[in-house]
This record gives sequence, structure tokens and C-alpha cells, in this order.
Amino acid sequence: MDPNSSFSNVTCHPAVVNYRYFGALLGILVTAVGTVGNVMTVLAFATDKKIRTNLNVLILNLTVADLIYCAFLQPVTTDTFIHFAWRQGEGMCRVFGLVLFLANSVSIFSLILIAMSRYVLISDTRRFDRVFSRHMMPFFVALPWLLGLALFGPLWNIYVFLPPVCTCSFHRERGRPYTTILMFFMFGLGLSCIGIFYFLIHRKVKAAAQALDGYRLEGDGRGRKPMAAGVSTADSGIADGPSANSLSGEAPTRSTDATSVETAAPGTEVVFQGGESESSGCQAKRSSSAEFRKVTRMCFAMFLVYVTCYFPFCFLHVVDGKKRAPVLVHMVAGNFTWLNSCINPILYAIMNRQFKDAYLGVLRKGANLFTRPGRQ
Repeated sequence: MDPNSSFSNVTCHPAVVNYRYFGALLGILVTAVGTVGNVMTVLAFATDKKIRTNLNVLILNLTVADLIYCAFLQPVTTDTFIHFAWRQGEGMCRVFGLVLFLANSVSIFSLILIAMSRYVLISDTRRFDRVFSRHMMPFFVALPWLLGLALFGPLWNIYVFLPPVCTCSFHRERGRPYTTILMFFMFGLGLSCIGIFYFLIHRKVKAAAQALDGYRLEGDGRGRKPMAAGVSTADSGIADGPSANSLSGEAPTRSTDATSVETAAPGTEVVFQGGESESSGCQAKRSSSAEFRKVTRMCFAMFLVYVTCYFPFCFLHVVDGKKRAPVLVHMVAGNFTWLNSCINPILYAIMNRQFKDAYLGVLRKGANLFTRPGRQ
């Protein structure tokens, strides 16, 4: 359909008639992998208490957005590719466009909150406990959805079927300059904020690791040695109690050894006391720090996947406003964004031991339910 006309001719662009078969196969793959993976993640939250942490609540929000896309939006898009036409009508086209960008905005805002929570934790664990408390989490869960609806809801009347990408989206020309500013705000400033947070986290972790190495070399396990000034347990990402464990995915633990550790605010000295108990305490701290880094790497990988999947689409939106690039290029760039919604569960399983164990637990419970009638 010509976006400038009424909703009458709803076929895809003739230039991609042969590509549609590959697009349909890719859509089926994304639907299957993404739906199964994200449903597994939701079931893992429902059945495994160990991963019901504050950070993982934000990840669950991201999972729900991905599940909506894979289980509901992607099948509609696949049907459009198979029949080479939009068959759901004008009203459904507007609903599709709104839900599509709502899910995308929830993904971006959730990634921002995840990166921000990691930075707050490593900077000041006490502030993390206040800001990302159990009472505040419902607010952080609802915020991305409310912001997404407020930003993309006003575009309701300009969601149309776009033949070059064979799906429903907002009309670029009729939505300017609002849509241009909105896309810059969402993808430009939003993703830049995430990158800045992870850069600051990297600097703090690197500085803390160097300080800890210097402390171990100077102390050599004897006597009373202060940690380098300006580096606290929070700065190094090594914190006892629910703060560190909640973001690492570990169940909260308490130390029972005789090590005395003063956990002060960032910028104060931390003094270790004791002999062998000091060594075991330091090992526990290093273990917690290693877990913090693993979870942070997983979160950063989620961010990189999102940027990789959406960069070609955003780049074309900015530099090819007059649509001089081949239609197939726009189609491929649009299809590349599909992959983002099905990759995250794979990252969780590969990069997080707690999620992997939770997935295995879900499979075991499912197998038991499937085989139970046969045992009776």
C-alpha cells in the first residue's frame, strides 16, 4: 500500500516478492525459539525462588516484552510474509504498530534500568538497597510500560502498513518532526546512557581490582593492613548481604567466620582483621566480586545484542530519509531487529549459572508431569 493513500491496497512491495520466503522462514524460527525461550524464563521465575531477585525482576520485564513480540506480533508478521499482504485490517494494523513500539521501548527502558542498577550497586550498596528496594520494584516495572505508552500512543492515527518492510509501523513523513525527535531520544540518548553506565562500571571495577591486588601484595596475609584509600567494598563490587547477591543471582548468604570487615561508605577505608579467617573472608569477597562481574557481563551482552540488531534499522532511518537505498536493504534491516527478542534467553542460559539451573529445573518438572500418567 502507498502510505499516502487510504488503507485499501495492502500488499508488500513487489521488489521483495522472492525474499518473502526467507523472511517467512526466519519469522517462524524467531517465533519458535523466542516463544519457547521466553516462556521458559517466565516459568523459571515462577518455580525457582533463587532467581527472584531485584535485578531479575527487571529482566523479567524485558522477557515479557520479548514474549509479546515473539508469541503475538511475530506470527502476524510471518503470516503477512507468507501471503505477501496484510490481512488483519486497518484497526489491527494500528494495534500492531502501537504494541510493536511499546515492546521496543520497554526493552530499551528496562536495559537502562538494569545498567543503572548495576552502577548504583557498585557505587553505593546502601543507596541501592534504598532505591531498588522490594517496595520500589513495582514502580520500576510499571515505568517502562507507562513511558512507552505515553511516547508512542500519540502516533495512533499514523500507524500504517509499510510495503518496503512488509509490516505496520508509523508513517515517517506524517509523524515528523515528532517521530524524528522520538527515535533520537529512544535510540540515541537511551542507548548512549546505557553505554555510559557500563563504561563507568568498567572503570570502577578495574580501579577496585588494581587496589585489591596492591592490598594483597602489600599485606601478604600478615597483620593489619588498610585497603587503598578511596576504595570500599561497594566500589569493588564486593558486598555482603542481599545487595550483592540480589544482582548476582545468588541467594542471600551471611558470613559466619571471625573476620571483621568494616563496610563503610564509598571513599572510606576498609580494615581487615584476623589470620586465617581473613584469608577465607577475602576469598569469599573475591568470589562475590567474580559473580558480580559475570552478571554484569551478561547484562552488557544483552545491551550489545540490542544495539547490533537495531543499529542497521536506525541507521537507515536517519541517513535514508528519502528512501534512496534499495527496498531489499530496508527489508533486511527491519528483519534483523527480529532476532533481538529471541536471543536473550540463550544469553541467560550460557552466561548465568542460576538461570541455567532454573531452566533445567523447569525441564525436569515438565518431564515429570509428562511421564507421571504412564507411571500410574
